Amino acid sequence: MEFDWTPEQLSFRATVRSFLAEHLPPNWETVAHGPASEVQSEFADVFCRKLAEAGLLVPHWPARWGGRDADAWTAFILAEEMWMAGEPRGGQYMNVNWIGPTLMRFGSEEQQQRYIPPMAGGATIWCQGFSEPEAGSDLASLRTRADRHGSNYRINGQKIWTSYAGYADTCFLLARTSPGKNGISIFLIPMETPGITVRQIPSVIGEGDIHEVFFDEVEVPGTAMLGAEGQAWEITRTALSLERVGIPRFALASLMLHRAVDRLKKAGRYGGGAIEQSARAHAACESARLYSYNIIDQRVRGIATGPEASAARVATVSAERLVGEFVVEHCPEALAGGEPMLQAHHQRAIVAGIASGAAEIQLNLIATELLKLPREPR
Repeated sequence: MEFDWTPEQLSFRATVRSFLAEHLPPNWETVAHGPASEVQSEFADVFCRKLAEAGLLVPHWPARWGGRDADAWTAFILAEEMWMAGEPRGGQYMNVNWIGPTLMRFGSEEQQQRYIPPMAGGATIWCQGFSEPEAGSDLASLRTRADRHGSNYRINGQKIWTSYAGYADTCFLLARTSPGKNGISIFLIPMETPGITVRQIPSVIGEGDIHEVFFDEVEVPGTAMLGAEGQAWEITRTALSLERVGIPRFALASLMLHRAVDRLKKAGRYGGGAIEQSARAHAACESARLYSYNIIDQRVRGIATGPEASAARVATVSAERLVGEFVVEHCPEALAGGEPMLQAHHQRAIVAGIASGAAEIQLNLIATELLKLPREPR
């Protein structure tokens, strides 16, 4: 395997860094402290439009849809740099990483023409309506229903832990259209549709971005369905494989680990257990990085990604947690306002094992699909 970046890749990384240096404000690290705050969300709206104008929002998308046909490495380099800067794109990662590409593959011409151009222009936010109060990462247990009435569907139910629902223009919603695992369908629903109520869930770790979303007799046309009725499982597996490796959280974790170590060295407190613990955290970050790179390499070479995506995500979650634990134990003052970016990373690390499918669910997938371990009889 070739571990060196090509001159073109190095040039692209330099371009992204130059853009960030020019467009992030001097107080950015203080703003980034609240990764889902109203201030950062408002900033992200302006920032993403500038990214789009510079050709740096969706370079990996086809030229037909506003990209420049760049490969998956370009997208990942972009994501790494954005995350090391505190992810100034805000909620746009859903559009960029997986909703847009999913619509390109499964959407109708009408859906593509309606929804993809605003994504490419950085002019819209989406949310995903997956989890429910009694169906977290177990999508087969969904209870939100979409019942057919003539050519329309009426949707009733509740979603929870829905990121950015308070800012989103459109929801990528999973709802049950018939019994069983294969009875789930996907709907693309404007959040202004009558019958939708959004309530923010108070956060104990800062300014949260999670919400409850209620659907009360929400009527949508049949054309709002993505793909065919009952096709949600196939579409969702494709979408989540993109999402689980599309967020290089390890990049920010590694940067924050080095920052914490530098603080300890300057204070003369870096020794003994701190060295050993930081070495373990650093090794975890590098493991997550290389595992993710392997997945990207597969995509570039046209190899279908399977349960390895779940393994890469678990590796990233482990890295974030180890860095978070190191900071808590050795730099607690940084979490009390002394270092906004370290505090922001700590907040992100707390929820890392829940977003994009709970880490425990990913471990089950690894056990059954990657390691081929037998399930216990019930």
